[in-house]
Amino acid sequence: MGFELSLDILWMALGVMCVAVGLLGSFLPVLPGPPLAFVGLWLQQLRDPAPFSTTFLWVWLGVTVVVTVLDYIVPAYGTKKFGGTKYGVWGSTLGLLVGIFAGPLGIIIGPFIGALVGELMANQSSGKAFRAALGSFIGFLVGTVMKLIVCAVMGWYLVASFF
Repeated sequence: MGFELSLDILWMALGVMCVAVGLLGSFLPVLPGPPLAFVGLWLQQLRDPAPFSTTFLWVWLGVTVVVTVLDYIVPAYGTKKFGGTKYGVWGSTLGLLVGIFAGPLGIIIGPFIGALVGELMANQSSGKAFRAALGSFIGFLVGTVMKLIVCAVMGWYLVASFF
C-alpha cells in the first residue's frame, strides 16, 4: 500500500512539473510546451487507478500534434500574409530568443524587432518591413496564446484528476 501511494505521488509530481514546464514552453521557443504538458497527462496513467480514458488521451495527443504543427505555420503565415520574406520569419525567431533575456517585455517586443530587422536586411522598404514585422508579431501572439490555452486546459485536467 505504501509503495503504490509513493509511486502515485511521484507520477502526480512529475505530471505537475511537466505541465508547469509546458506552460513556460508556451512562451519560450526552446521548450516544446504542449508536448511536455501532454507527457504530464500521460504520466497520470501510471497511477492506480488510471484517471483518463484511452480516447481522452488520443484526443489530447491529436490536439498536441495539431497545435505543435500550427505553432510553426502560424507565424510564417502571418509574416507572408503581411508581405514578409523568410528573413522576417528568421528575424522574428531570433528576436524572440534575444528577447527572452530582456524579460516579459522582451518576449513580446523581440519578435517584432527581429522581423523588422530581418526584413530591412532583405532590402524591403521600411513600410513593407514594418507591415511584415507586424504580421510576424501577430502570428507569434496567436501561436503563443494557442499553446498557452492548450497547456492550461491540460493542466486543469491534470489537477482535476487528483480529486
